Amino acid sequence: MSRDVTIGIMIFRTLTLLILISTVFPVQSQNKDAFAVQTEIEHGIIEGNYDTETDIQSYLGIPFAKPPVGDLRWKPPQPLNSWEGVRQTKTFGPRPMQRIVFGDMNSRSNGVSEDCLYLNVWTPANRNTENLPVLVYFFGGGFVAGDGSEPRYDGESMAKEGIVVVTVNYRLNVFGFLAHPDLSEESSYGASGNYGLLDQHAALQWVQTNIAAFGGDPSKVTICGESAGSISVSIQMASPLSRDLIAGAIGESGASIDPTLAPISLEDAEKTGAEFVQKAGYQSIEEMRSLSSRDIYEIYNESGRFGFPVVIDGYLIPDKLKDIFNAREQAQVPLLLGWNSAEIPGGAFMQGQPYTEEAYREKVKQAYPEKAEEVLKLYPHGSMNEIEQSATDLASDRFIAYSTWKWFDLHRKNSGQPVYRYLYSKLRPPLRDQTLVPGLAGGTQRANPDAPTQPRALGAPHACEIEYCMGNLDLIKEYAWTADDYQVSKTMQRYFANFIKSGDPNGTDLPQWDAASSEDPHPPVMVIDVESEMVPSQVEARYQFLDEDYGNNQ
Repeated sequence: MSRDVTIGIMIFRTLTLLILISTVFPVQSQNKDAFAVQTEIEHGIIEGNYDTETDIQSYLGIPFAKPPVGDLRWKPPQPLNSWEGVRQTKTFGPRPMQRIVFGDMNSRSNGVSEDCLYLNVWTPANRNTENLPVLVYFFGGGFVAGDGSEPRYDGESMAKEGIVVVTVNYRLNVFGFLAHPDLSEESSYGASGNYGLLDQHAALQWVQTNIAAFGGDPSKVTICGESAGSISVSIQMASPLSRDLIAGAIGESGASIDPTLAPISLEDAEKTGAEFVQKAGYQSIEEMRSLSSRDIYEIYNESGRFGFPVVIDGYLIPDKLKDIFNAREQAQVPLLLGWNSAEIPGGAFMQGQPYTEEAYREKVKQAYPEKAEEVLKLYPHGSMNEIEQSATDLASDRFIAYSTWKWFDLHRKNSGQPVYRYLYSKLRPPLRDQTLVPGLAGGTQRANPDAPTQPRALGAPHACEIEYCMGNLDLIKEYAWTADDYQVSKTMQRYFANFIKSGDPNGTDLPQWDAASSEDPHPPVMVIDVESEMVPSQVEARYQFLDEDYGNNQ
């Protein structure tokens, strides 16, 4: 055999071997400024990246429970098995099963899968660091979309503040919240549903066991989230399973209190689930479990449902949140929460009608036939501009601001812990690409040329504060950020970081932010804007009216 042929055969065999190796052991994405670091946690050794430019270590796609697939579909998360060797944790794990509900979400995850129970850790710890404060962040998306890999939730910037940051995936929609009589019967606690929330609880248990390996202190865990993530924080704070696992809580727009994704009775949830299964053409959960992910995904999408309700299951959620807080059975920890100045446009209330006195009065009468005059006084209508503002305030309050206010009011009156309230008010800068429009959940999506022109912004819309408070403006490329935006982000992130570290947002060179006392009729509100300032609330009457109208004041 000639020398050239021999060399050719050797090259062929080498290339074949390399292809096989890359197939069995996929090559992880490389960070040119990083070197590999290993950490031993409860179930084995993991390998992440140490970024020499930022001095932050990241471990991405760490499993915290068994994959909820096959027989584990629609069951509480199960403890992991240990693994041999070193597990690579340098890329985000798959995101939960979901369709593109909010076109503006920008996932960095490795696909979509039922096998989605992964979390991510960023830490500033060096080899001798211990007892750092910990932030666990739950993503938003209405319990139907989202994941912990989105750039706006990235933990590196907050880790630079001396905090160990964890973002968590949890099951969504039909995979995470289906209740059914068959599921309740097989459950050890006699109920079903809430699987996505149980995933969050399992992640908090994982943090208690493992966070010290990343330099974190399990006794200094603050949970935080926005929208459905904030609703999750209110639930975990109220849950007997999780309330002893946290030292603080931050809520950004949302609490699980009527009318915002409040838990319903197990009986009603089981009925909803049974009807869903029956309409799909199946008679039992056993039959549904035998279906593929694709089948369940398509059946759910064909149903036209927007998720499934949270359930009073007597286990994770023993009662309505207002009753748990009124009984002082929630986590007795400091709470920082707030909402945005224009959570949703006034058009959501006007439903296509113009901002005229006649149309506004008619819409108020339709919504509050016996209390219209009272509502018109609370949400005034002296001019077209005032009507537009009042319609925006009323739509936002009914959507999510009121429920957040109720959470605030319940905790300040039923705990000895400090409660801090903000109103985020920074207007967004222009988009770089004028063919895009702001999305519904914080990002952007392609403009529809046939859609009506979007109304002028009266304030900060839902979800727009996330990249500011997490210090991630640089990761969101669509907006033309200005020096003012970076100033607001610096202020808000420092408030959050201070609170995570000490339970108090105040610090050097920040406007003073007082906690709300239990009896103050005009509790302080930190208005976060280019010039942030604390002001006494002048709108409590709005929320007291809605409190009575929703029957939550009893």
